[in-house]
Amino acid sequence: MNSRLAVRSLIAVAVIAAGGALALSAGHWLTREARAAAAPVSVASAPATRALLPDFSTIVERNGPAVVNISATHQAKAGADTQQFGEIDPDNPLFQFFHQFPGTIPHRSTPEHALGSGFIVSPDGVILTNAHVIDDATEVTVKLTDRREFRAKLIGSDKPSDVAVLKIDASGLPVVKLGSSLNEKVGEWVLAIGSPFGFENSVTAGIVSAKSRSLPDGAYVPFIQTDVAVNPGNSGGPLFNMQGEVIGINSQIYSRSGGYQGLSFAVPIDLAVKVKEQLQKFGKVSRGRLGVSIQEVDQQLADSFGLKRPRGALVASVEDDGPAAKAGIKAGDVILQFNGQAIASSSQLPAQVADAKPGSKATLQISRGGKTRDIDVTLGELDSAKLASADSSSEAHGRLGLAVRPLNPDESKQAGEKGLVVEQASGPAARAGIRTGDLVLAVNGTPVRSVAQLRALVAKSGKTLALLIQRDDGKIFIPVDLGKDQG
Repeated sequence: MNSRLAVRSLIAVAVIAAGGALALSAGHWLTREARAAAAPVSVASAPATRALLPDFSTIVERNGPAVVNISATHQAKAGADTQQFGEIDPDNPLFQFFHQFPGTIPHRSTPEHALGSGFIVSPDGVILTNAHVIDDATEVTVKLTDRREFRAKLIGSDKPSDVAVLKIDASGLPVVKLGSSLNEKVGEWVLAIGSPFGFENSVTAGIVSAKSRSLPDGAYVPFIQTDVAVNPGNSGGPLFNMQGEVIGINSQIYSRSGGYQGLSFAVPIDLAVKVKEQLQKFGKVSRGRLGVSIQEVDQQLADSFGLKRPRGALVASVEDDGPAAKAGIKAGDVILQFNGQAIASSSQLPAQVADAKPGSKATLQISRGGKTRDIDVTLGELDSAKLASADSSSEAHGRLGLAVRPLNPDESKQAGEKGLVVEQASGPAARAGIRTGDLVLAVNGTPVRSVAQLRALVAKSGKTLALLIQRDDGKIFIPVDLGKDQG
């Protein structure tokens, strides 16, 4: 082992010596200025090179004491099993009874502990963390870096944003400095402090991978995506920028193994602060509600609805008697702006609507039939507890690839809709994912009630069209590329 290392060292020295000789030899053909520019980096200049790399030590020293470890106690019932027979004395008359009727064995409650992180935002002990860390906890304990422990009081918890506010009875505590995620750029360095797997005050670093990410269980949160190593126990901890400011609360990871796999997501601190203020003031969070279901606009849908490029949020369905319905918004409308803010992606709309005050007026810019217009709507309040015989057209079937029939009265009543049921799908429709049993409600936003109407709408469509489909209880616009399949 040592001999191999020695050989490698000798080789390294030889290479360095050869490189130096080459530089000296070549130097005879260069001017003094050129030789200086071509000279290898000296040992004295190494610190300057290292200075180009990020140094997180100052941020950690200043903010580490304000990051806390959180232990949440839950009561979980143990299921009845044979091991519980041992808890009853065999001489006890009840032993035989429980043995014959195991379903009647008393369930024993056993405490379970969930670990997470948090950070102090005021010297009197106000702490921010994730809602899922303390969800349904019977007791929450906060441990500081100086080993002091406090039982925390829950000020409020908001599941849609995954933000919770705790309070401990203490004063003069170290606090973090809150910043803003709005000015952070993709590619900038960030670091996390937390308690992964219970290892308190662990520091990990990475970069901002993306902003305004929409996740399936976080429709109202424009998450910050990073490649910072975040693991179980990091939840609720702070995400810092290079100025030592908190820009997010580490909340979720994308993982197939339960551990870090290069994708972690943080709640923007701007949103978390708004939630904190409402929880402290009202004990709950109020959010605006529009009353629509939306979907992303891709290139085919943009072509179908007369947009020059994919943008906005396509309205797939409108809630009956909801704020949007009362304002005249229809399925097939594309929402381009909300109160003057452009909607580049559909994931931006829910967060903007939720951030608005219930009962307030909002102005939507929509595209309908290729033309833009402004619609004023009075927002509602989001409930946080819910968050016939075949008569197919040969023309429609040939170009679109659908055999359809109208719904009979009973089917229409059961579905709560009027439209055409798909009996057979082939060609462009099948390639787009439409299948037997789907209900066709509209073409390019225009409701369809008859096969003749469908035939006419398909005939005047361009190379693409968008079908509003109801499948089970969901509605979605499906773009269909008609291409060369024209009869």
